[in-house]
Amino acid sequence: MRLEDCRADFPLTRDLIYLDSAATSLTPKPVIQAMVGYDLRYRANVGRGVHRLTTIATHRYRDARDSIRSFIGGEGGAIAITRNTTEAIGMVAAGLPWKQGDRVVTTLLEHHSNLLPWLRLRKRGVEVDIVRPDAEGSLEIADLEAAVRDGTRLVAITHASNVLGTVIPVDEIAAICHDHGARLLVDGAQSAPHLPVDVSRMGCDYFCFSGHKMLGPTGTGALWMREPDIEPLLVGGGSIANVTADDYTLAPDEGRYEAGTPPVAGTIGFARAAAYLREIGMETVHRHDERLSARLIEGLSEVEGVRVLGAEVEGERIGVVSFTVDGLHPHEVAQILDEAAAVLVRSGHHCSQPLMEHLGLPEGTVRASTHIYNTEEEIDTMIATVEEIARRVA
Repeated sequence: MRLEDCRADFPLTRDLIYLDSAATSLTPKPVIQAMVGYDLRYRANVGRGVHRLTTIATHRYRDARDSIRSFIGGEGGAIAITRNTTEAIGMVAAGLPWKQGDRVVTTLLEHHSNLLPWLRLRKRGVEVDIVRPDAEGSLEIADLEAAVRDGTRLVAITHASNVLGTVIPVDEIAAICHDHGARLLVDGAQSAPHLPVDVSRMGCDYFCFSGHKMLGPTGTGALWMREPDIEPLLVGGGSIANVTADDYTLAPDEGRYEAGTPPVAGTIGFARAAAYLREIGMETVHRHDERLSARLIEGLSEVEGVRVLGAEVEGERIGVVSFTVDGLHPHEVAQILDEAAAVLVRSGHHCSQPLMEHLGLPEGTVRASTHIYNTEEEIDTMIATVEEIARRVA
């Protein structure tokens, strides 16, 4: 599939300029059709019963789960379907056998979902070290390496910042972790939709991502594990192999992490979204995002009264650009963009309040984030509208 042909699959793009994909992406028609197909043709619970509908649904669900695993190059590990990245990270935080004195290393670049679970572990005697970026939001690998010493149990880090759009070299961090016997958890919520991901080469132990940010439905995500070595968050339903009045045995596969009825239609849609992106090619998606973000950064940087965060940070980027306009609250800018030009962006803290405080931005920023359905003409419209907004308040 050619990237330039995909806009027809996203009807909302006819009426507005959607630049909030880092929060949740739009969903193409083929994904919706795949989910509707389940409800109309073979709706049944999975892993329960032997009648024809449950047999079909079970096979389609398991194939979908395998397809999602393949999308991130995870054939050698286990994958569990979750509600989102937040739940996937929480499963690891709750499922490892922590003891007093264990150490977790994370950073100030993290989304709250990859910060709060570790902070909560302090109540159990776990030490949490937070590595801070510089004033531009750039993370020095040497600083992180200094924090990862013997006794560190886990390093939890984002693959791509949901505020700055910068890509973190997680393969380098994986080598540091393994030199010290630490495990590595990667928050892939922003990277999986926009970058080629191969967890087998990355070297991480856990990879967490969401379906709704990569053209799939809400309420879907996944936890990939190099080894299924954590305790399940929930038990019951299909998560067991055998139950007696006194005890139970967990299922031998990743089903042990999927207690209760899973999101069958959602998982099928999640897999179809992964296939849709694969048809375009993740390298093509990445180049498209980089081109649009570079155009946006260049254009906004030339507008007087506009500050672009992380503009000087070197390295790869995804299509996420955060900025402020002097004299206006980020919410005001977002509202004017919507009303004046039907440009939809995010505003506020972006679930990264400690980072905002570190960067001296207590009210947050305006964030524009792209995906495959955005065009250069849309970026130019946004730049021109921001320029007009800044001129009016100058």
